Parts: sequence; C-alpha cells; structure tokens
Amino acid sequence: MDFFRSLASIRLSHPTLSGIWYAFLWMMIGALILSLLLQSGALEEHSLTWPIYTVHAAALLCGGLTSGKRAGQKGWYQGSLTGLFYAILILGISFLALDNSPRLSGFTLLLPAILIGAVGGMFGVNLHKKK
Repeated sequence: MDFFRSLASIRLSHPTLSGIWYAFLWMMIGALILSLLLQSGALEEHSLTWPIYTVHAAALLCGGLTSGKRAGQKGWYQGSLTGLFYAILILGISFLALDNSPRLSGFTLLLPAILIGAVGGMFGVNLHKKK
C-alpha cells in the first residue's frame, strides 16, 4: 500500500517547475470552462480574445503564487521565472501546433507574463509557513 501512496504523492520540489505545473493545470481548467461556454452558445468564437487572456493571467498568477510559496524567499524572482518559462512554452506551442511564425507581437507578451508571475510570487512568499 505504501508503494501506491508513494506513486500518487509525486511532489515537484523545485519552485519554478511546480509553478509551471500549477499554471498549466489552471490553464487547462480555464480552457475547459471556455470550451464548455463556447459549446453551450454563451460565448461566440470571435469574442474569445479577452477571456483567453484572462485565463492565462489567472494561470500565471496561480503559478507564481505556487512558486513563491514553495521557494519561501525571493518570490518575485521565482514568480518571474515561472512567468517567463510559461510564456516561452506557450509561444513554442503556438509556433509548433498552430504553425504561427514568431513575431514581435508574441514576444511583447513576455513582459506582462513576467510581471503577473512576479506579483503572484510576491503574494506566495507571504503564504509560506515559517519553520
């Protein structure tokens, strides 16, 4: 039984990796909710720009929060690294999956991603339990 518990309790110890993991988890949940709203007819496909940006911002905030909480110190640094790697991964996925060419407009989204992740990391440090 302990073997199965050890398999089920995989914990990422590095703050940036855990932040990216949680950011992608929240992004997938948000994408599922947006897909369900789109399927039900509550949203139109041409009006999805701001909801998609909102889902990514919330995912980055949660990812930065997690990385700052796991780090315990320098939350702005861990959160901004999480935001940077998240944005690079999203740009890479859009380049590979959607066959988009890399443009300057895509790279202008790096700065807001870094800033949102840093804010999440700053709040996350304050959630860290002091020993």
